[in-house]
Formats: sequence, C-alpha cells, structure tokens
Amino acid sequence: MEGRVAAFAGPGRAFELRSYEVPAPGPGELVVRIALANVCGSDLHMWRGELDLERLGQPMPAVLGHEAVGEVVALGEGVVADSAGAPLATGDRVAWRYFFPCGRCRSCLAGLTRACQQSHRFISQGRSADEPPHFVGAYGTHLVLPAGHVAFRVPEGLPDGSVAGANCALAEVIQGLSTVGLRLGETVVIQGAGGLGVYACAVAKSMGAATVVVVDGVDERLALARSFGADAVVDLRVAEDARARVRAVKEATGGWGGDVVCEFVGHASAVGEGLSMLAPGGRYLESGCIHTGTSFEFDPAYLTLMNRSLHGVVYYEPWALAEALRFLDRERDRYPWERLLATRYPLADIDRAFDDANARRVPRAALVP
Repeated sequence: MEGRVAAFAGPGRAFELRSYEVPAPGPGELVVRIALANVCGSDLHMWRGELDLERLGQPMPAVLGHEAVGEVVALGEGVVADSAGAPLATGDRVAWRYFFPCGRCRSCLAGLTRACQQSHRFISQGRSADEPPHFVGAYGTHLVLPAGHVAFRVPEGLPDGSVAGANCALAEVIQGLSTVGLRLGETVVIQGAGGLGVYACAVAKSMGAATVVVVDGVDERLALARSFGADAVVDLRVAEDARARVRAVKEATGGWGGDVVCEFVGHASAVGEGLSMLAPGGRYLESGCIHTGTSFEFDPAYLTLMNRSLHGVVYYEPWALAEALRFLDRERDRYPWERLLATRYPLADIDRAFDDANARRVPRAALVP
C-alpha cells in the first residue's frame, strides 16, 4: 500500500508531495489513515521560520502536522485496546497524543509528562521524511504511531471536524484550566477568540464559571465566543489601549477582574495587559506564547501583594485527551460545533491552505488526504 506525505524543506519553500510504501506496524505500533488534519498555530510558526526546525537540529525535509483524527488500518503485535482499555480494531477512529515523553526523567516520574525535557515533542522530531517509517506527521495520508503511544477511540457519531482539534487545542485548554484550579462560580477572562479561546469559553462554562469575558477584535470571533458561552466581550477596536481594556474587563466583572485570565493570543504584549486584569488571588494561564525571544515589562509586586500567580501550560497529560473526547460527546448538542469546522483543502493544495491560514483569509484550515 502506497501513501503520500507533504515534505517541508523550510520557510519560504513549497511543500513537496512524496510517495512511500506504508510500512507494516512493528510491535506496539499503530498505523492510522489520516481523515482530517488541521493547520495549527504552531505549524504556522514553523512554516514562517519563527520556530526554526533546522536550528533545532531537525533533519529536513520534515513532515509537519499533529492536530488530527484518523482511522486505524493496522495494529502492531500486542495492540488490542486503546489507552483506556477499550477494544481496538481496524476501522476504529482514534485521537492520539502527538508528543512522546520519555517516562524516565524527574518530571515524568513526578507525573508531569508534559514537562519532560527528554521528550520527542512530535513523532517527526529527529526524523526526516526520507527516513523510514516516513509517515511521522499528520500532513500525509497515513501516520505511524510508535510503541508507547497514547490513543483513544472516538465516540460514535462525532464528526471528524469536531474531533480533529481534540488532541491539541481542546486537551490543552482542559489541562490549563485544571492546572490553574478553576472553581465553581469564578470569573474567567479570555484573551483571544481563536480555537483555544473559543474552546476555553465552553470548557470554563462546563467547569462552572459564573462569568466569562472574551477580549478580541474580530466580529466573527466575538460572535463565535458568545455562541460558545461568553457572557461579555471586549472589542479591541472600541477599547483601543490596554488601560481601556482592563477597565472594560473590570466593569464586566463587577469591578473584580478575572479569577482566571487566559492568554491565547500568542503575543508577549498581551501578557502584561492580561496580568493587570487579574482579581486578587487570581491565576494567569499563559499558553499562547510558544516561541522564544520575546519579552514584556511588568512590576512583580502586582502579583506578590495580592497573591496573584502566573502558570505556564503547554501540552497535557493523557487524562486531558480522554476528557476532551468525553466533553465533545457530552456537549455535542449544547454548542454549535459546526461553526468551528475548518475550511478543507486537499493535501495537494497544502501551500494554498497555509497561505490562506497565514493571511487569515479563513478562520481555520484543514487538510484532507
């Protein structure tokens, strides 16, 4: 059986479709046929060169893509169930954790696998598209999940478009809001109404948030946030400077601010502003800034004197992915999930998909092999 991958040679270069024989799975491995793969913000960072893969030692060309859903086509020796113990067979749809902690370092042994310093952050890390097993990223027809993978069966009836974001954006939001300890009746402020921000609206409401306030500057995104649970929005075009936005957030929360404030913008300038939106004892969730070399100025006494705190969260523990799938199943009729569906492009049009996503001509792009 032959398959294809979209090989990425570096920023400014077109993807190249390459054909390879899909390998049989080794012991403990799983071969998945990709059904849908989203263009994630981190993929755009790599495509633009903000995350320089070659400088990080990645053999090129690489196979990008991780936020996806697929169907099992072959199970390696010993694989009879998913990571929750549910029977697994060819034809089953699965969502998988796309990064691979070592399981042996101090962080992993403490239960913080998301903080592993030895992990292959992606299946493709350290592997060129030209090297077997070739199918090491979601931008292709197939993916080979290594032994030790975490994968869960997808609940029946959930569309691929809803599930594709579960193993990245949704699971990370669930991990983040759990890490900062969101409690029943608290106020939540969300900076940025992209995929992470919209998921955070729904998850925060599900966890019992009394008031959710979203800060963004695009009509479509603000409307989407409201449809996913936001009680109030702050329009960047109306509140044009940081002071005005902080004031608007305080007004929307009865003068209190956010018990939890979430940064999903991905720009350092948003962090200082967001910290100023915290209520006394508030917790700041920083998940948006994932590339180094940026900074902001802030007076740390603002945190100390009112017992505020800042939490950096990236990646997630396996339970968060399982909960993401349960959440989608449980809330399938509560929110208009179809409004989150990405604009779909055939794999052969991957360059156009990235161009459109980068230029924000589409809210979200996805590839169909």
